[in-house]
Amino acid sequence: MTVSIGPTVRRRRLGTELRRLREAHSIKLEEVAEQLGVAASTLSRIETGKAPTRSAYLTAMLKMYGVEDPGQRQVLVDMAREGHRKGWWAAYEDVLPTGFGIYVGLEAEAASLRAYESLVIHGLLQTEEYARAVTTTVHRKLATDEIERLVRLRIQRQEALLRADPVELWLILDEAVLRRTIGGPELMHHQLTHLADASLWPNVTLQVLPFSSGPHPFLNGPFCIIEFPERYDPDVVYTEGVSGQAYLERDREVRFCAEGFDLLRAAALSPADSKDLVSTLASQVR
Repeated sequence: MTVSIGPTVRRRRLGTELRRLREAHSIKLEEVAEQLGVAASTLSRIETGKAPTRSAYLTAMLKMYGVEDPGQRQVLVDMAREGHRKGWWAAYEDVLPTGFGIYVGLEAEAASLRAYESLVIHGLLQTEEYARAVTTTVHRKLATDEIERLVRLRIQRQEALLRADPVELWLILDEAVLRRTIGGPELMHHQLTHLADASLWPNVTLQVLPFSSGPHPFLNGPFCIIEFPERYDPDVVYTEGVSGQAYLERDREVRFCAEGFDLLRAAALSPADSKDLVSTLASQVR
């Protein structure tokens, strides 16, 4: 699979390398932040790839870390420059929930997504009408034009499934998601029909976690494991709740979620039975 490396992944790669260089020299993050004249939290965001770095900061860090090889310096400088580029989602920055732009960038550059949803259908498989109903309900204080821009963003994200080198999506939906009527019976009929059709796409695997499966490790909510084309770029787990988004990158955190996803996958209906259930529910709600 060939996916162009975008600014979000470039920032993550640069941040990982800067952190490695700092730790190799046994320098504390706070010491570097003091030398740069920035808050430690700002440097942390650079090292985790959540924010780009200024050229002056990069030059100072490379000096502190003893990076003198011209080739190595140029690679890092190029990463920093690429990290400043704007992705297509930047056009929606004024309406994006705080922190969500990072997820959109990671999703756009992913090779595969393993997602569990317990509340609503995953954004990549929502119809426009369903997306509008969900967005209007969740962001009830936004103006109509702002709602429409968020809906357009969601629909544009779905191009990741339809491009020549599409992202692989393995989606586990809690049965409650299918039975929760959003926007009325006709809207749900169209949404469930679309979901059933999409489950047959070669890059989409859909499983339904039935009520009969009982308790499971992720009763506390949805999550998504994001995997990238290059194994050099470690997986990221994205979760969200009423307090905002969280990005889990430590090996043990990612491994915990990966193992949990396997448990959900084993407890869920098979893809064929899941598709049959979705189709049956679609015929019932109309």
